[in-house]
Amino acid sequence: MSGAVQRRLVSKDGRSNVRIDNVEGMVKLYLHDIWTTVVDMKWRYKLTLFVSTFLGTWFIFGVLFYLIAMSNGDLGLAPESNHTPCVMNVATLTGAYLFSLESQTTIGYGFRHISEECPLAIFTLVAQLVFTGLAEIFVTAAFLAKLARPKKRAETIMFSQSAVVCRHQGKLCLMVRVANMRKSLLIQCQLSGKLFSPYVTEEGEKILLHQEPVDFQLDSSQECPFLLLPLTFYHMLDESSPLVSLTAESLKTRDFELVVTLNATMESTAATCQSRTSYLPQEVRWGYEFIPLLFSAPGGGYITDFDYFNKVQESSDSSLLQKSVTEKLQLEEEYRKE
Repeated sequence: MSGAVQRRLVSKDGRSNVRIDNVEGMVKLYLHDIWTTVVDMKWRYKLTLFVSTFLGTWFIFGVLFYLIAMSNGDLGLAPESNHTPCVMNVATLTGAYLFSLESQTTIGYGFRHISEECPLAIFTLVAQLVFTGLAEIFVTAAFLAKLARPKKRAETIMFSQSAVVCRHQGKLCLMVRVANMRKSLLIQCQLSGKLFSPYVTEEGEKILLHQEPVDFQLDSSQECPFLLLPLTFYHMLDESSPLVSLTAESLKTRDFELVVTLNATMESTAATCQSRTSYLPQEVRWGYEFIPLLFSAPGGGYITDFDYFNKVQESSDSSLLQKSVTEKLQLEEEYRKE
């Protein structure tokens, strides 16, 4: 996080910027948890898997039926022959493929069918229906699981681009604004934070990303019953806060990243969703406050104007600006003494 390039652990849209490298047996680990691997696949790979599952099983079992017909001497029979084929009316690989397709999809045109004289073909047909049935269940369930994932719902939760520091009810607080962009409610909402910063232990061990909890609350409670309106969550900069030493001047030199996470339950499906973002020191505005965005509507309701969602204004508390100037003068005086 330090240096010329300002690094982020979590991007503004909530994506992780951590790359996993040099893991021995990564493919084996992914195959052990094949369900999660398939669900996490990108859509283009999942569609490819879906199509290839059907085409592959049709072709593989078509080849098996063709080999059975070949071993039974069914190919190239004369029409007047008394020989009973394993699969009626299958004389080519194309015919065997069509029989495999018709059997698996239960089309059953009746032109191609298995005779009673060939137990191997009957066993192959049963194996095809059982195996492909399980494969179709797996692939279809993976599709439904990916569609039902709350990840897309989390993308309709908006965080303010900047965090602000000002006074709230007489206490100095760091504030972030959160909004639900859908009409469907999010219930049991809880905002939490993690502060990541370089740290040196008493033993001299250097930790690149030391984690400290940052608690947020809404008025007097940490939990919000539902997210209907854009809300502002507060973190008090008191003695228990890891940001207690934060000042307007130290923001210019501090090296940290504040990762903010909202956990909520979707009212429509009761599924849990999580959305996150992060703030760097230059994205924390000292002595500013959010501009109100909720207005009364003529019809008796309310209007939320999202043109003001990310807009801030200088706080009406002039002591914050005076404190910033006083600290600057103190630093200049200490520099002259040195």
